[in-house]
Amino acid sequence: MRPVPVPVPAVPAAPGTEQRGPLRALDHGLFGPDSVSWRVWSAPTALVGFQRAIVLEHLDPLLAAAAADSGGMYRDPHGRFDRTFGYLLTIALGDARTAVRTAEAVTGVHARVTGTDPVTGRRYGANSPASQLWVHVVAWESAQACYEAYGPGRLSDAEDRRYWAECATAAGLQTCPPAGVPRSRAEAVAYYAALRPSLCTSERANDGMRYLLWPPLGSVGPRLGAVSRVTAALTVAAMPDWFWRVTGFPRPRATAAAVRLARPLLRQAMRLTARPALAVPLTTSIAPACGHVLREHFAARPPAEPVTLTADEARARYSARRPRERVGTR
Repeated sequence: MRPVPVPVPAVPAAPGTEQRGPLRALDHGLFGPDSVSWRVWSAPTALVGFQRAIVLEHLDPLLAAAAADSGGMYRDPHGRFDRTFGYLLTIALGDARTAVRTAEAVTGVHARVTGTDPVTGRRYGANSPASQLWVHVVAWESAQACYEAYGPGRLSDAEDRRYWAECATAAGLQTCPPAGVPRSRAEAVAYYAALRPSLCTSERANDGMRYLLWPPLGSVGPRLGAVSRVTAALTVAAMPDWFWRVTGFPRPRATAAAVRLARPLLRQAMRLTARPALAVPLTTSIAPACGHVLREHFAARPPAEPVTLTADEARARYSARRPRERVGTR
């Protein structure tokens, strides 16, 4: 049953987003009401999936170098968390114009993030196709892994194929090479396996991963700090086996065992907090921009045009860039 629309107060868009009016005023965006992506990304398990993703991302030495050199997560960890997670929610849940303009704004910011990785000596660019593909796949695979571990359960084979087809659609708004995007759970596993020889850790990467799991309370505030301690236990329990081999971190087996025992209760809690009446205020209390996206998602009225668009169609209609304009992809 569609939630009864409620008035949505004007909330300033987070930096890096380009919302124009209601989240879904024009169309259903890239996916639509019957999509697997709407279910997965609007579920409370997406919060755990996001933390898992941003930790895993640090195993790419070029991405770890970019994160450390830019320093954004250390200067403004709460804001960085809210904006980045809000970006993912906006791409999944917004209409085509909102998704395109938000993706272009973020790509423009990333164009300035370039440098040299001190571990490998290689140049990095946040918009490089390989880095964008890594970030995208890790985010979507993590959202699915935590939805299945702590939410309604494992997606069916048909749902899995559709979810990864939708992942490929979303990748079209970034600089990802289309042929490299996995189209199934099995292809995502194969993608990780192919990259593992190039994944590694460093002192800065380890510092970043620990900071993202257990941020200092003085930096992120008591609410996000308390939530991060809970989600960290769920995140480490949901990490793939190879994560522990690559990092060399001691595996917290007691934590994993406790999470397994508590899984039935966790599923009930996630089911309860998935209700809009709880999901919106809880999310807003720790991440205002994300809470705003969820509020508009749950309260959305039928759009002007009840259709979905491909990434190419969305860009053709709503791109704010000139046809030949390109953002650096080193």
